[in-house]
Order: sequence, then C-alpha cells, then structure tokens
Amino acid sequence: MFGLTGRCKCGLALSLVLSACCVFLFCEYGIYFPAILRCSWPEIKQSEDSPRPLRALFLSDPHLLGAIRGHWFDKLRREWQMERAFQTAMWLLRPEMVFILGDVFDEGKWSSPKDWEDDVRRFKQIFRHPSDTELVVLIGNHDIGFHHEMTRYKLERFEKVFNVTSARILTKRGVNFLLVNSVALHGDHCPICQSVENELYSLSQALNCSTQSHHSGSMRHRCKDMQTYISTPPIILQHYPLYRASDAECTGVDAAPPNERYQHFHERYDVLSQDASKMLLWWFQPRLILSGHTHSGCEVLHENHIPEISVPSFSWRNRNNPSFILGSFSQSDYALSKCFLPEESSVIAVYCGSAMALALITLGHLSLFRGALHTANVLLGKQKSL
Repeated sequence: MFGLTGRCKCGLALSLVLSACCVFLFCEYGIYFPAILRCSWPEIKQSEDSPRPLRALFLSDPHLLGAIRGHWFDKLRREWQMERAFQTAMWLLRPEMVFILGDVFDEGKWSSPKDWEDDVRRFKQIFRHPSDTELVVLIGNHDIGFHHEMTRYKLERFEKVFNVTSARILTKRGVNFLLVNSVALHGDHCPICQSVENELYSLSQALNCSTQSHHSGSMRHRCKDMQTYISTPPIILQHYPLYRASDAECTGVDAAPPNERYQHFHERYDVLSQDASKMLLWWFQPRLILSGHTHSGCEVLHENHIPEISVPSFSWRNRNNPSFILGSFSQSDYALSKCFLPEESSVIAVYCGSAMALALITLGHLSLFRGALHTANVLLGKQKSL
C-alpha cells in the first residue's frame, strides 16, 4: 500500500512539473504565434506588370532599459517579450524592411561608453534579423537626449552604430522614405538644428526637381547638379509626431487612456512645434507620416488631408497591449494594418489561473492520499485485531 502511495505521489509530482513546463512554454514562446498569425499583409491594387509591393514593418519606442534606472527583472521580462515578439514576427511575416521609429534605448541620453556598449549588444540580440531584411533605426529623444541634452558626441555615437544620418531619403522599390531626426527640429538655430534644417531643405529641393517633368531654363539650371529621386511623394518617418493639441480625437483600443487623452501637448516636447510641422508639410507634401513618442496609437489628418499614424510602444513596460504596423507600398499607393501582440495582463492571468489550478489539484490529491492512508491504517488495525 505504501509503495502504491509513493508511486502516486511521484506520478503527481511529475504531472505537476510537466504541466508547469507546458504553461511556461506557452506563455513565453507559444502565445506569440496565435497572436501574430492573426495578422496579414494588407493588399493594394496593382496592375499585373507592376513590381510587387514593398512590405515594411514599423515599430516604435522599445526603450531598452539602462544601467541606472533598469531593474534586472524588469529588463529580463520586457526585453524577453520584445525579443520573442520580434523574432516570431520575422519568422511568420518575413518583412523586407523594418523601421524602428526612435527611443530604442531608455538611457541613451546619459549612458556611459561602457553602458552604451552593453545596451547596443542587447539591442542586436533582441532585434537580430535575416540578412535579406533591412533594419532602419531612427533617432529618438531618449537615444541622444531632448534638445537641451543633445550633443554632437551622442548624436554621432548613435549615427555610427546604426548607420543613419539626421536627414536622408531612402528609396526602396520606387518608394521614397524621408528619415528625419525630429529632435533637431527645435527651431532655435542651434548648430545641429541648423545643419539638419539645411539638409532637409536640400532634400526638398531635390525631390521637387525630381517631380517636375518640365523645367524652365532657370529651374533646369538649378536642378542640374542635384541628386534625383523617384518621382513620388515621400513617406516621412520620425520620432516626434507633428503638432496636434492633444490626443482628444484619437480612438481605438490602443489610444491613450481617457485620463491622458485630453491633456494638452507641449510643443517641442510632446510634439513638434507648429512651425516645424508646417515646414515639413510645405517642403515635402508627403503622402503619409509615421511617428512614435506618445506610446499610444492615433491617426490624424493634417492640412491637405495628409494622414499621420502614431505607432504605439512595442514594450509591455509602456503599455499592456503593444503592437506594430504592417505596410504594403507601391509608387502610387499604400495600405496599412495593425498587429497586436499578446497583452501582458493575459499572460499574468494564465500564470495565476494555472498556479491556482495546480494548487487545487495538488490539494485534492493530497486529500485523497490522506483518505487512502487512513483507510489502509484502519484495515491494518482490524487485521491485527483478528
């Protein structure tokens, strides 16, 4: 009898361990697959002889924690979530390009050279990608500091690691992406700001020359030595959103919570200034703008019905329901869709529910064991009395 009871206890322990392992594997690995399998690339209308659309994935504000404010468990939990989400998306969706819209790091604005190297190492581990996928990283205020914290050293450190500049046009399969260091659009003529504005003006002139099919003599002379681009309006990518008063008009499950939605935005801190926003719209007449920074989703229409999409944070640390955007692009059209990751509260609920279920099963089996032992002792006692 005691041997049977021991075997039952061993079987129960093994079942509990296997069940706990299954729950762990589901919550840490498997849960990302059904979430991302619900996502698909949006379709755009094209003629049969047109090149296939460019497929790009957009995410924002990972905020990899640094050495000063980052607790080790917080780092482990949130960075593991981002790594599994990103790697699962790479495997299932196979984007041709990935854009990260700034605030890659949380403490890039004050990290030491040693801490910076550690942050970059962790970034490369989390966001590793196939060789046929191009990863483009934009500059955010936490990467180099807000305007008053921004220095040439921190800017060049970031540009060197990620092979970016503060203003450039990246053309891929006939689609122009304008990459902007929006932290430098403060408008106070600081050396970095002035350099970025001058470069943006030159790019706007080059795009203007590229889109003009017939030039007058003076225009032809002015455009003679300029670099030419595909004749299509650009898609602006940057960290700060263009100016808007608040998120009051934002809707959807990933919009800012009601207690934050009506708070007034501060120019040059929460959003670009009105002057900088008008400058970008006038100079480039983009067909789409994608930005980050607010950690919440939003869609607004600027003048001439130019749409801007604010991409929510990719990290559980900043929101319960992170997401990313899938985009299909051609020279004349585009389509976007949003892909939501598992909610952190759901994962916690699965862990808590599973722990309670296993605890109840254990208690139930222990009660049965005690009952069986009591019955066995009674029977043994009767046999001895006989």
